[in-house]
Amino acid sequence: MPVNHLRRFAVGRLSAALLAPLLVLGALLVTPATAGADPAAPMDPNALAAAVEPGLVQIDTLNNFQGLVGNGTGIVLSPEGVVLTNHHVVQGANAIRATSAATGQVFDADVIGYSRANDLAVLQLRGAGGLPMAPLGSSASLVLGEPVLTIGNANGTGHPLTREVGQITSLDRAVDVEDETTHTSHRMGGLIESSTNLRAGDSGGALVNSAGQIVGMNAAATITYRIGGGADPAGQGFAIPIDRALGIASQIRAAESSPYVHIGPSAMLGIGIDAGGPPRPNGLPIRSIMRDGPAERAGIVPGDVLTAIDGTPIDSANTLTGLLDQRHGGDVITLNWVDRTGAARTADVTVISGPVS
Repeated sequence: MPVNHLRRFAVGRLSAALLAPLLVLGALLVTPATAGADPAAPMDPNALAAAVEPGLVQIDTLNNFQGLVGNGTGIVLSPEGVVLTNHHVVQGANAIRATSAATGQVFDADVIGYSRANDLAVLQLRGAGGLPMAPLGSSASLVLGEPVLTIGNANGTGHPLTREVGQITSLDRAVDVEDETTHTSHRMGGLIESSTNLRAGDSGGALVNSAGQIVGMNAAATITYRIGGGADPAGQGFAIPIDRALGIASQIRAAESSPYVHIGPSAMLGIGIDAGGPPRPNGLPIRSIMRDGPAERAGIVPGDVLTAIDGTPIDSANTLTGLLDQRHGGDVITLNWVDRTGAARTADVTVISGPVS
């Protein structure tokens, strides 16, 4: 995962509450294996990894604007190079490359679409063909105490994929996550918790049962956290159930946008905001401006305060990113802001396509 998103691996408070589904899940992209794992069966990590790793890719990202690089993992959903990963793995990326764990081939990748709320993104590897597909199971078959293996890219591309063994400790966790770059935060519910020691770079990787089937996608981990007033053991990992992930991926592949799914490249306004702390009913202070970006061309400068987009008050980073998630490059939006003299200003601005937001 990108180095500026390590808060994904420093999860705060947890609760056992299951959030209401944000999306109606569509048909699965591929037919998962119907037979589940035997929870009592012994686990052979080497054999499981040999079965699963060919269907994974190691992901490297570059953010030119901030000079950041990062890495993560992806799950191959089609021989033509459709790949499932976490949104936070590719967030902020100007360039994405994926290395096939099966062939060593390196592909440039484009984002087909993403769901920020569900932390999912679907990539298309340029020029890919004949790639092994990941062996998919069903998260509905999981039971508490079942042994599992996680596979990821914690050591970075160019090194063997990393493996961690553990067991299922919960089938219904909710975690609060925050992005340190955008200061957005939200709660993800219904996650699979396991006693696996996930690390940065494992994001987007596979949670595997003893039958060699992917039943979840690694999303976050924590070294220490508190629940019920006590400290839980270190190294807990959290995964998105594969059934949910595939349903959202199917919606993205069908180009079905919604309030929670963005299709295509992100819309970019070209501002950096001061978004820390509680909601700000009077708007968000603008900390930086991209040279010759849409905001600068409209006359916005650092120190101004963004107050509204298309009539919607901007009181938090979540509100701002939520609105931009529904726009695309070339769209015209109406900005309202207060300049450094205190004067209210407005302008119609054409947003551009930019890094994954």
